[in-house]
Amino acid sequence: MANDDDFYEIVHVDSDGSYEEIFPHVPDPIAVKGSGHITVFGLSNRFDSEFPQQLTGRIAPEEFANTIGRINKILHKFVSLNFLWLVIGCLCCCCTAGCSIWPVLCLNKRSRQRLEKALDWENRNLYHKLGLHWKLSKQRLANSTMMQYVLLIEFIPKTPVYKPD
Repeated sequence: MANDDDFYEIVHVDSDGSYEEIFPHVPDPIAVKGSGHITVFGLSNRFDSEFPQQLTGRIAPEEFANTIGRINKILHKFVSLNFLWLVIGCLCCCCTAGCSIWPVLCLNKRSRQRLEKALDWENRNLYHKLGLHWKLSKQRLANSTMMQYVLLIEFIPKTPVYKPD
């Protein structure tokens, strides 16, 4: 009888002595970085619309362009408004003891939530069926302590249904 302290590895040993992993290898996520000229609190006003070569054969370039176009449309609307409020808040900062920056922080949070909602809709309706998952994530800039929001395209591993438990 097995003890509760025992553990089992999830590998399969073939007859020739080689190991085979039960779960398939998942490629590294693809990062789509911001390429706009305005960045407010790490959120750029547009993402790069160049089709990544790692997605060839997974999705059509037109689907990628449509998704990036929707996201860029949301970003153009909200980040431009955030930048305007940031400039107004900085001009009035001395008179309001720093309270004029609060609207910019709330609008930035609203922008991120709107983007995450759009990405969730895209994932549910298209990308989860294709084995992909899009999400908004923070990444550190190279050689800097600043953070930037990027779109991560993660690969969802396929479970091997043809192998017995």
